[in-house]
Amino acid sequence: MKVTEKGQVTIPIGIRRKLGLLANTDVEFAVSGKNVVLKKSARTQRRGGKLIAMMRGRASKRLSTDQIMALTRGD
Repeated sequence: MKVTEKGQVTIPIGIRRKLGLLANTDVEFAVSGKNVVLKKSARTQRRGGKLIAMMRGRASKRLSTDQIMALTRGD
């Protein structure tokens, strides 16, 4: 495996699956002697957490749970 001119490498699929490294997963690098250690970042949010964080504070109206349920059900 070679490092590209941009400093990129491809992590083999078996390793990505074993570590749960999906697209957009944050990773960390550490140097240990002459080795580089790659690990999944502890601060990585799951997809749902990222979506909720992105949507937080975007609502323009305050609705009750019953009103929201009526809208989603088409009542």
